[in-house]
Amino acid sequence: MSDNCFLDTNILVYAHDSAENKKRERARELIRGLFKTGFGAISTQVLQEFYVTVTGKITTPLPASDALSAIDLYSQFYVARVDIPLVKRAANLQQKEQISFWDALIIAAAARSGCQTLYSEDLNHGQTYDTVKVINLFKNN
Repeated sequence: MSDNCFLDTNILVYAHDSAENKKRERARELIRGLFKTGFGAISTQVLQEFYVTVTGKITTPLPASDALSAIDLYSQFYVARVDIPLVKRAANLQQKEQISFWDALIIAAAARSGCQTLYSEDLNHGQTYDTVKVINLFKNN
C-alpha cells in the first residue's frame, strides 16, 4: 500500500464479526497492514456506525466495553471529523453521483483525508467518485 486508504464501516465491522470468518480474516489482514504502514484513515461517522453495528446488529454483538476498546484502537488511524463543510461537500456529491447521502459523506471524508482508495462493500467496485476509487475487498468471496 503506497497511498492513504480509507476504511468504510463494513471493513471494521467484519473484523469483529464471528459469523463472517472469510471476511473477518480479509478485513483483519487489511487493517493490520494499514497499522504497519500508517496509511489508514476513517471518520467519526465510521466510528459511530461501527459502535451501533457491533453492539447490536451482528449475530454475536460485542459488549460495549469491547466496542469502545476497538474504537480506541481505530482512533490511531487518521480520523476525519464530520463538520459543516464536509456535510456540504457530501450533499453536493450526493446530487452529482446520485448515491445515498451517507455514502457520499464517506467519500467526502476519504477525499478530505487525502485517500485515493476507499475500501467499501457498499459502492461500485472499481468506480471513482470525486478523487477516490472504491475497492471491494470481498468481491471474490
